[in-house]
Order: sequence, then structure tokens, then C-alpha cells
Amino acid sequence: MASGMLVFFCGKMGAGKSTLARQLSQEKNTILISEDQWLAALYPQQIHTIKDYLRCSSQLKNILNDHISQLLNNGLTLILDFPGNTIEQRRWFKHLIDNTQCRHRLICLDHSDERCLKQIAKRRKEQPQRAAFDNEETFYHLSQYFQLPTEDEGFTVEWPED
Repeated sequence: MASGMLVFFCGKMGAGKSTLARQLSQEKNTILISEDQWLAALYPQQIHTIKDYLRCSSQLKNILNDHISQLLNNGLTLILDFPGNTIEQRRWFKHLIDNTQCRHRLICLDHSDERCLKQIAKRRKEQPQRAAFDNEETFYHLSQYFQLPTEDEGFTVEWPED
């Protein structure tokens, strides 16, 4: 069994997943891998639609699979700031867990739409380059696919109060 730990998140757009990921990454022997950072570096100015995002995200996961597995097998704690908001998205995390036999934490941030939309509006002001994608229309479109994890998926799930 790998001695590493995989930490990942479930929560609607604007729920605070990236903020919590950055906070948790301050712990010793912890590495943060942010999908947004990698996508921006590998696919600059190429993600304009949800279809673009899905294509690029899938390619990125294929690129990182072996690297992440090696880091977990070497005992590191990885904070993956990638969405685990649908059963399909969580299959990738399950694949990593099964392949490395690592410990894991799925942290679910189940916040109200109102709270998420307030955070998205704040983020648009702080990061204007994200305004085209981070908006109410995208939030509601993505939220229709949101699925909280179920017990039969086999994850160790945490539900923080706030």
C-alpha cells in the first residue's frame, strides 16, 4: 500500500475548493496540483467553452496519471485541485486510488447557490481574466450536472461545516 495521501474535492463552482486546497497545501510534505494552473500553462487562450475544458482536462489527466501515482507511491500528500463534482469526474480519482492503494480524503463543500454565486462575483473582480467563464450562466449550466458522492462509490468523504 502506498504511504501517500490523495486529497480532492467536490463542490459547485464557487464553493471554495481552490481556496481550501491552497490552505491544506501548506502542510509539510504536501504538494498542490491545480488543474486551472496546468490548463492555463498548457492551453493558453484555448479554453472558451465547456467542450474545450472537457477536452483539455481529459488530456491533462492522461499526462499527469503516472506522475501523480509516482508521487503517491513515494509517500507524499497530494492536494488535487481538480473538480470531483460528478460520478464521471470522480472515476479518475478512484483510478488513482485503486492503482496506488493510497489513503484518500474526498472533501465535499455543499454550499448554497447564493453563497457560490457571491464567491464567483468576487473572483471575477479579483481575476478579471476569468470573467468570460466564471459567471452565473456557466454556474447554472454546470450545476445541473453536479452530483454529491454516494456511499457506493467507496470514498472516504468529509463534510466540513464551513
